[in-house]
Amino acid sequence: MKPSSRFVALFILLVAGTAGTAYWRVGGVGADMTGKATAFLGTLTDEQKAVAVLAFEKPERLDWHFIPKEYRKGLQLKEMSDAQRQAAHSLLQTALSEIGYEKATNIMQLEHILHMLEHERNSNKWARETDRYYFTVFGTPSEKGDWGLSIEGHHLSLNFTIKDGEVVSSTPTFFASNPATVKNEVEGGFAKGTQVLKKEEHLAFELVNSLTADQKKQAVIEATAPAEIRGAGEPQPPADEKVGIKFTDLDEAQQGTMKKLVGAYAENMPKEIRDARIDAILKAGPENVRFAWAGATEPGIGHYYRIQGPTFLIEFVNTQPDPAGNPANHIHCVWRDMNGDFAIPAK
Repeated sequence: MKPSSRFVALFILLVAGTAGTAYWRVGGVGADMTGKATAFLGTLTDEQKAVAVLAFEKPERLDWHFIPKEYRKGLQLKEMSDAQRQAAHSLLQTALSEIGYEKATNIMQLEHILHMLEHERNSNKWARETDRYYFTVFGTPSEKGDWGLSIEGHHLSLNFTIKDGEVVSSTPTFFASNPATVKNEVEGGFAKGTQVLKKEEHLAFELVNSLTADQKKQAVIEATAPAEIRGAGEPQPPADEKVGIKFTDLDEAQQGTMKKLVGAYAENMPKEIRDARIDAILKAGPENVRFAWAGATEPGIGHYYRIQGPTFLIEFVNTQPDPAGNPANHIHCVWRDMNGDFAIPAK
């Protein structure tokens, strides 16, 4: 089943709106981020700048990860004044869409639930703090030249490269949620049933459970889900060949679900970046996109999927229990650029 012009139009409507910006050169949001980064740095003391600002060429720019760590590059929110935090959050809001910003701040707030649940069980190995998130600027934000931005902490890693005022890379983009579904009442926490990354999981279950037996033979790559996404912390995405069922081997309803699933990731970015990502998928050919699954096809048992095309890779895994012991209630998911993360061409 080849993608028709009607399909292309529907894809754009469902996922991206009107895609017109050339991939890798996103101007409007780049200029906005440059302004917000300059304003943020303007609120810092010299001592804080020494922590928050590193040279663009520093290897730390490529040192991303989402695990809890005692040390990270950058300046923590907890080490900022109220005015500085406001400026930092203004920069974060500019770097993401409204949906993405809400997810990012909810991920930060989930640290409170982790702290409370781990404290109840005397299992506090790591400091769980909602303001233990780090902002790093690489180089000097300017309309000319290169600079980078990292916003990172437990379960969140956002990485941007800006060249001459235009965003040329916005990956790796990592979001995670523990618990995936809030199942325990915690004072000051989220309501029971809250799912910060709901679309990323529910749409995938909808898609895999709509497959016929023959389609599942193509889509399911392993009976057991892997423990983690591939290439975690690596500066470039995995170079493995695409596996799974082709987009064009799905029926129209299944294609619609898959488009919505891709959209659940793309919509975390500002419109210009979202449109550029989708435009790149369309130009490379949706027929070259594959969906692969591993593990269970129901909640509460380990499951994993990836969606991969010539220009992008989405990976999702949910195998770990939450701190209360609820199985497979801990999501990790990422969007990576198969042409190369951090604006560095993939080898």
